[in-house]
Amino acid sequence: MRILAPAIALALASAGLHADDQFAPLRDAMVREIAAMSSVTRAETGRAEFAASVMVAMVRVPRHQFVPPDEQPYAYENRPLPIGYGQTISQPYIVALMTDLAQVGPGDVVLEIGTGSGYQAAILAELAQAVYTLEIIEPLAMQARERLGRLGYSKVRARLGDGYQGWPEHGPYDAILVTAAASHVPPPLIAQLKAGGRMVIPVGAPFMTQYLLLIEKAGDGSLSTRQVLPVRFVPLVGGG
Repeated sequence: MRILAPAIALALASAGLHADDQFAPLRDAMVREIAAMSSVTRAETGRAEFAASVMVAMVRVPRHQFVPPDEQPYAYENRPLPIGYGQTISQPYIVALMTDLAQVGPGDVVLEIGTGSGYQAAILAELAQAVYTLEIIEPLAMQARERLGRLGYSKVRARLGDGYQGWPEHGPYDAILVTAAASHVPPPLIAQLKAGGRMVIPVGAPFMTQYLLLIEKAGDGSLSTRQVLPVRFVPLVGGG
């Protein structure tokens, strides 16, 4: 934990957090738990620790703003939480892992499939040049767009749409993150992934084994796929 302490301190300072912010210690504790888990899962993920930029983003983004009011006391627990309409906000460790695997940099344009409450999009906005995010459930899409705007995430463009089809107008993308489990990798998303880009997507049937996949597209368009670890996500809704 000593390695990450300076990054955490920098994030707390740059986020303008202060002593009367009741959630600051909880965010700090959440990030420390994520760091501990990353060490435990290094054999599966290949990552003993996540990038400092990812950990800073996890501290900076106020997760309690992305959950319903009755879930706010639990916002910094390392587990998924319900956000309504049968959907969840992902476990913080999984958000950090997916972000780390995507290797998002300052000049990158990123596509997210499954906006949900907007939390993953906000994390990506801390790292990328632009984030485009799609949500197929209309009330969630409208709420997330209002929330992200209110919290100042101007790098994020969110809209209602079928994530299976992607958002080709703004592609190709340096990274694509899918936050719901698909039965297979959607071909339109592969087509919208830039050469040299990375896609992180859970694949598998509901209530059965799902695996988080890392897909990398080479310069010649060929793909390499690696199973990272077993996960459990709500199913991807959309055509295919």
